[in-house]
Amino acid sequence: QVQLVESGGGLVQPGGSLRLSCAASGSIGSIYAMGWYRQAPGNQRELVAHITSGGTTNYADSVKGRFTISRDNAKNTVYLQMNSLKSEDTAVYYCNAEGYDKFLGDFGSWGQGTQVTVSS
Repeated sequence: QVQLVESGGGLVQPGGSLRLSCAASGSIGSIYAMGWYRQAPGNQRELVAHITSGGTTNYADSVKGRFTISRDNAKNTVYLQMNSLKSEDTAVYYCNAEGYDKFLGDFGSWGQGTQVTVSS
């Protein structure tokens, strides 16, 4: 199985920055794509940013120009640099990975989530 472990959430003031990390481990054959999603209370989970193994990125309109997704393929780790944070960015952020498990075949895994709270 492939496991994802997120870190880097916390409380930050409006206008501040945070960097989230997500490391994949386990029986990884390859990872096709990784992404960050978020879910605020009462809302559905939504895509924040997505990156392929080749480095192609995609962002939600609400975070373009403020958030940057990157990945270290050698470490099977994806990062989300969040700048100019707003109160509406408050949510639980989840990491997602899609790839090939050496024993189980194609997989899609989720992390446990990390809370990001933007408040003064």
